[in-house]
Amino acid sequence: MEPLISIRLHHPKPIFQPGNILRCEYQVDAVELQQLTAIEASVLWRTEGKGDEDMGVHFFERRTPHEAPGNDLRQAFFFETSLPPSPLSYEGMIVRICWCARVRVFLRRGREVFFDKTFRLGAVRAAKFAASPASVLSS
Repeated sequence: MEPLISIRLHHPKPIFQPGNILRCEYQVDAVELQQLTAIEASVLWRTEGKGDEDMGVHFFERRTPHEAPGNDLRQAFFFETSLPPSPLSYEGMIVRICWCARVRVFLRRGREVFFDKTFRLGAVRAAKFAASPASVLSS
C-alpha cells in the first residue's frame, strides 16, 4: 500500500501573485514509521508541451527521521516561502508553465512516492486560437 500524502495551501484560492507568501502544510499517513527514510518538500515550476521540458525549484527542504520530533516523519509539517516575480503560470498553445507544491516520500528499499498540489502564479490569460484571416472574411 502506498503512503497517503496530503498538502494544504493556506490561501483562499489557488491563485497567487508574485511576492505573496505561500504557506503550506503537509502530512504523510498510512505508512509505518520505520518505512520512512526521508521527506522532501518543494515549490517548483515546470514546463509542459512541445520541446524539452524544463523545471526550476524555488523552495526545497529535506527532513529525515533524526530531525523530526520522536523520529516520526508522519506528523504534520509546515513551511512558507515568498513567491518570485517569474516565471508566471501560463497556458499557451505550445507550452504551459505550471507551479506546484510537491511532497516526495522516500521509503525503504529505494522506493519513492510524490504528490503535487498545483497553483497559479500571476494572472496571465490562457492563449486562444486566433481565427484565420480567410475565415473572418468569409463570415
